[in-house]
Amino acid sequence: MAHLPPDPYESGIAPFAMDFRGGRITAVEATEACLARIAALNPKLDAFELVDAERALEAARGIDALRAAGTDLGPLMGVTLAVKDIIAVDGLPTTNGSRYPTEHLTGPEGPLIHRLKQAGCIILGKTKTVEFALGATGVNEARGTPWNPWDSAVHRFPGGSSSGSAVAVAAGLCGFALGTDTGGSIRIPASFTGLFGHKTTVGRWPTEGVFPLSPTLDSIGPLCRSAGDAALIHAVVLDEPVPMPMRLEGLRLGRPKELFWDDLDETTRSTVESALLALSAAGIEIVEIDLPEAAERARLFPSIVPAELIARLTPEGFEQARPNMDPTTAQRAAHGLKVPAVEYVAAQFRRLELEAAAAERFDGLDAWVAPSTPFTAMAMENLQYPDEAKRALLSSRNTQPANIFGICAASMPIQQFGAPLPVGLQVMAPRGQDARLLSLALAFEPVLGTGTSPDLSGFLG
Repeated sequence: MAHLPPDPYESGIAPFAMDFRGGRITAVEATEACLARIAALNPKLDAFELVDAERALEAARGIDALRAAGTDLGPLMGVTLAVKDIIAVDGLPTTNGSRYPTEHLTGPEGPLIHRLKQAGCIILGKTKTVEFALGATGVNEARGTPWNPWDSAVHRFPGGSSSGSAVAVAAGLCGFALGTDTGGSIRIPASFTGLFGHKTTVGRWPTEGVFPLSPTLDSIGPLCRSAGDAALIHAVVLDEPVPMPMRLEGLRLGRPKELFWDDLDETTRSTVESALLALSAAGIEIVEIDLPEAAERARLFPSIVPAELIARLTPEGFEQARPNMDPTTAQRAAHGLKVPAVEYVAAQFRRLELEAAAAERFDGLDAWVAPSTPFTAMAMENLQYPDEAKRALLSSRNTQPANIFGICAASMPIQQFGAPLPVGLQVMAPRGQDARLLSLALAFEPVLGTGTSPDLSGFLG
């Protein structure tokens, strides 16, 4: 059996930072541990599209030299990072999860990656993604589907489209990873793999150098182990103070009656109900609210996203790419060829109306709460059954409303309530209140716990 060194970030980024500054671990040692774990686990997990080991070690040596010289780059110094392969990194190819060449559409490295490098992050490589980031299950027949690390015997959905990023963090292959979220592509894999995933408000984090699936709805954010990690990352990216936990007493959370609670599997329903009971027992008031507009996600999302993707690829480019594309992604993208201009513009007008409506429905509430996904990670083999394949498409049902409403959201892991597979609690906050969302999540963590690590022994040869 392959040797698996300990995950240097298992306890979180802040404890690693203390050990790093205290001389108990070096950036080189942490990077070598991650690379060894990748070598042992990635052959089956298939989380990485590309591992940049030589440059990662070179960067780690530079970080150690800076620390030895007394230079402190901040709380992310020496932390290893995996980057979703729709995000440009200088010197690395970008496939956008496709066999069709589209690197020119992503463009050069953007300010986000530059900022994280300045903060001392060490980039390990690029992680697998659903083709063109258009897909919620994580399946990519064109370039491969990562294996959810919570079940070594059954290949389960990793969640998409930030599939490889989630698997890499859940398996302890990196300190944190970057994902993108247009209709749930951070929160869904976070839910399926037991992580904290932060969907930032559109425009809050820079998206230059990221493949533009939908400029209207695209956002970028981290997949990490806890709200504490997410708070540190958010503060570094925006050069703001680190969000602090809020007081639980007096908080009011809205529980939408419509859509989010329909057709849940029993594990998800019971686990989320237990989490909400625990929050209520801790002094938080949870009230049912009407949110009928959430159902409009089913109409608006297909009217906006596929059309914007086709506009970026061009109809001619899409037809060239289509023969080698993942068939499900190709089918979804092709809908963009049929969206009339009037329908697209009407959807954009309605989206702005829904943003205003959502702001009003937050009145008197600190956040909304709901299950992140309607079910736990399904087995890949279930896709051969029509009913199960149809149900799989609901992976994004609970996450898309936040994108349509223009708000920020996070998925919190709540395994401690007895679920055999990870379950996520989605917390949604008003537009632009990302720091407050993280403060809420930090307050919830002592009650809900943080994610646990899966048993990886079955993945070792």
